[in-house]
Amino acid sequence: MELLKRIEAKWQQKWQEAKVFEADPDTKRKKIFVTFPYPYMNGPLHVGHGFTATRVDAYARFKRMQGYNVLFPWAWHWTGQPLAGASERVRKGDKEFIRALREVDGVPEAELAKFVDPVYMATYYTNEGREAARKAGFSIDWRREFHTVTPTFKKFVEWQYKSLREKGYVVKGTHPVVWCPHCESPTGDADRQEGEGVAPEEYTLIKFKYEDAYLPAATFRPETIYGVTNLWINPDATYVKAQINDEKWIISQTAADKLKDQLRNVSIIQTLKGREIIGKNCTNPVNNQKLPILPGIFVDAAQATGVVYSVPAHAPYDWLALRDLQTNPEPLKQYNIPPETIKTIKPISIIKVEDFDEYPAAEIVQQLGAKDQCDPKADEATKQLYKKEFHGGVLKENCAEYAGKPVRTVKDQLIADFKRQNIADAMYDLPQPVVCRCMTSCRVKILEDQWFLTYNDPEWKEKAKEALRKAKVYPETAVPWFQTVIDWLKEWACARKTGLGTPLAWSPGWIIETLSDSTVYMAFYTVNKHIRQHDIKPEQLTPDVFDYVFHGKGKPDQIAEKTKIPPEVLDEMRQEFLYWYPVDLRNSAKELVPNHLTFFLFHHTALFPPEHWPKAIAVNGMLMIEGNKMSKSKGNFITMHQAIQQYGADATRTALLLGAEGMDDPDWRAENIKDLRAKLESFYRLAENIIEEAKDPETGQLEKWLLSRLQNRISIVAESMETMKTRTAIENALYETWNDFRWYTRRKGNTRSKALKEAISIWTRLLAPFAPHICEEIWSKMGEKEFVSTSPWPKPDVKRVNVEAEESEALIQNVLEDTQNILNATKISPKTICYYVASEWKWKVYAKALEASAVKNVVMADLMKELMKDGELKANAKQVAKFVPQIIDEINRTPNDKKQRRLKLKQLDEKKILTDAAEFFKREFEAKIQIFNENDAKRYDPKKRAEQARPYRPAIYIE
Repeated sequence: MELLKRIEAKWQQKWQEAKVFEADPDTKRKKIFVTFPYPYMNGPLHVGHGFTATRVDAYARFKRMQGYNVLFPWAWHWTGQPLAGASERVRKGDKEFIRALREVDGVPEAELAKFVDPVYMATYYTNEGREAARKAGFSIDWRREFHTVTPTFKKFVEWQYKSLREKGYVVKGTHPVVWCPHCESPTGDADRQEGEGVAPEEYTLIKFKYEDAYLPAATFRPETIYGVTNLWINPDATYVKAQINDEKWIISQTAADKLKDQLRNVSIIQTLKGREIIGKNCTNPVNNQKLPILPGIFVDAAQATGVVYSVPAHAPYDWLALRDLQTNPEPLKQYNIPPETIKTIKPISIIKVEDFDEYPAAEIVQQLGAKDQCDPKADEATKQLYKKEFHGGVLKENCAEYAGKPVRTVKDQLIADFKRQNIADAMYDLPQPVVCRCMTSCRVKILEDQWFLTYNDPEWKEKAKEALRKAKVYPETAVPWFQTVIDWLKEWACARKTGLGTPLAWSPGWIIETLSDSTVYMAFYTVNKHIRQHDIKPEQLTPDVFDYVFHGKGKPDQIAEKTKIPPEVLDEMRQEFLYWYPVDLRNSAKELVPNHLTFFLFHHTALFPPEHWPKAIAVNGMLMIEGNKMSKSKGNFITMHQAIQQYGADATRTALLLGAEGMDDPDWRAENIKDLRAKLESFYRLAENIIEEAKDPETGQLEKWLLSRLQNRISIVAESMETMKTRTAIENALYETWNDFRWYTRRKGNTRSKALKEAISIWTRLLAPFAPHICEEIWSKMGEKEFVSTSPWPKPDVKRVNVEAEESEALIQNVLEDTQNILNATKISPKTICYYVASEWKWKVYAKALEASAVKNVVMADLMKELMKDGELKANAKQVAKFVPQIIDEINRTPNDKKQRRLKLKQLDEKKILTDAAEFFKREFEAKIQIFNENDAKRYDPKKRAEQARPYRPAIYIE
């Protein structure tokens, strides 16, 4: 371990001294511009960050070795509530939070006291993060580094929002937002401690007349009003009778508080318990039918109004609750409700839906086995039935003028009609809890005169979809998700009152929120090098500067006169941007698809022409720790610093990349990483031995086999990296190549062949994007002067592909495995092992079968018909007919690429191959080895095993 640490420190220092990852425009080389979402600095870089960042770095290193001019920049996110909230928790003395900072993050006691200042906290974690990124070996151009409250970056964000406002993409409006009452600000996804992705949902309130007031029941399915049999009220919840604008409503206390934030005048008249109105009647507004009010313990008074209407024919919870009361009416006595009241309630079927009869709720409850209203299966039944009825349901004749209309199309019309008739109203609520970073529970607030991004604009949505169509997305299965997000995105509050960030220039007191300032900052990377190099001040970065740099608007001389930025510097910035843009790859975790990654598309289409839209987006899963979600509060959290300190950078990198690809969630397991570290150490020792010992000029069949196998490894690794299949790439670069070398040394018994130096050269370069430090050390020991990080990526050489050598070794491996399986099964110690290779006529049959299978699967009758055209085979028809069934299934299952290889070979000289390998078999099994042809008259074959021989599958006899 100490050796690996010394190696890693050595090469990190050498990279830094040589400035090997500093990338400048070079018109002689094609460019690759890759980015990783800048991490929030309310904590250290953790292995979740490391997983995504290592994918980006491996790709950057791979493309650099392919000869591309690669730019991989880095920055830090300080904006918004994450930092302010974390700092406030320290100021308030939150013991659990402070304990986590001390024990998990490793923050020294002297530093903790200073964390009451969010800027100090951000600075501390930024410095820690930079060191962790360096120690991970990320190939970053640090000249372009910034954080999101860097004054010059704030000028860039000001330009961005000025441009968006001028184009009509930022407007003032009145919309519902997730609101933190403590911060008095909208709370975007990144500003939340929990509830990321949760958005306000609009409930339709159906107003049931009750005495001199209304009981407004909240629903997402207003079309079901025609099937209502009763209302449900939670008997133990607190309700209020309140004046809501010009009407009296009976709703939960929580609902009354929520409505105060939704442009309602709310005045409490009376407070009561739910049980006080249970047992009484209300009136259905669509048909004036009297309905009983019943106790519903499943009713959540904190959700919407706390009033629920019952549609037992189509709502599983209602069906179960009604059935529970009908089966056991005892609880009704305390409300003076006669049992007959419940028993006379009959479900009303109002929706016709395929695969269900009159009462779909009853059927699906039975199918899923939900026992009662408290059974979790009731929730799954509700989801399934709602989806089925919404997409395929049709309203029945008892639904007035809406009869015969599909549920999915009638909803909006019905809501509009009901509101016009004063039957319905609306309110917003959150489908699940949202907690701000300041640890305050959030609610929905309808904001007036707030600034919003118009993601609901149909034309802007279409542009975002066009950008998505133009871009490559890895994996492709993420594309429908992006399309869905683009479709459902609505107005987005782009400013808040608290936290760090860029002020909204035209609206004092508002700060551009966390996700909204993080959409096109990749453009700032291209020019920040010049801003820092020439010490350009924030006040010099006027909108004219950015208009020229990014859009070519204006004249450098005139802009220079106003800003005092030399015209040649402006031209350098312009050319730098044009060289690097667009972004060639943006890689992020899948949790950012519903916000950041989609905003990334929207904003690029708003601010840049199509030629500067993103070229590729990669999405990966969320890292787990030992099978559980990563959580600092639960102690299930590993920082990059801790991982590298314990296991080393290369082991950490390879473990992360081997975890998963696509959108699968990787799982960090300590035992796996220990094994990987040992594997890398073994790789290093093997490479050292080869470098020292490989002096024998002989190149035999085995060396040809190894070099041939490596050509395939080169192709697979490269193809996988091009599509961000990083796990497949490293599995081949490390494990599969390791297996090739292990087989070689097992067969050969030594590492003296000079050909191994070429092989280890290829292997070292294949592994370099993933484990760069150890590969640099090996590369150096091989006498190479340049860094392996900038050496040419190996190209597959078709001349080195040796099908015969590969098939020969595959034959030996199969014979070895078959022999071992027999020994394991029989438990015998062999004295003599006899191998029998197939006769010529069997090879002829096998070749004919292979040819036939290249077109379609082989059928016995068709193949025999073709074989009987051959005179020799026809004369031996009985044996041929017996042999063919033995090979048909095997040939039909053989992959096409293997079929083509074998067709080119025609036939292997199996006797020679096995004879040449006899010493190997003798060494492996400590037995005498004899090889015979199946039709050899002098063969030793006491058990008549020879006739079982097939091409590529010699028969075996052991005694």
